[in-house]
Amino acid sequence: MFTLPKSERLKGKAAISALMTKGRWGRTAALKYCCMQKEESEPNKIMVSVPKRLFKQAVRRNLLKRRLREAYRVRKHMARGIDILFLYNINEILSQEEIGKQVEDILHGLETEDKR
Repeated sequence: MFTLPKSERLKGKAAISALMTKGRWGRTAALKYCCMQKEESEPNKIMVSVPKRLFKQAVRRNLLKRRLREAYRVRKHMARGIDILFLYNINEILSQEEIGKQVEDILHGLETEDKR
């Protein structure tokens, strides 16, 4: 079954607050993200957030969170040794392909910055 394992999910108050304070913020058309580099030997960790103020119905928030996690899961090989938070930032529901393209752009940008 295709799923994102629990070991790759960012959890814990200390880890989340460290990411949000020490991490680097950026944005695309529909996503805000915060990422922090760590050792390449450690697995990537991800956190996804869709605000309730944009989508009042939990069904829609959960749909977008599933799409974001799946878009990352398919493309996670593009980045190594990062903690990343994806924050959905617009009030319209994008398709899986559009979300995937933005996640790919983010991960590609992080990969090229690492090589500098």
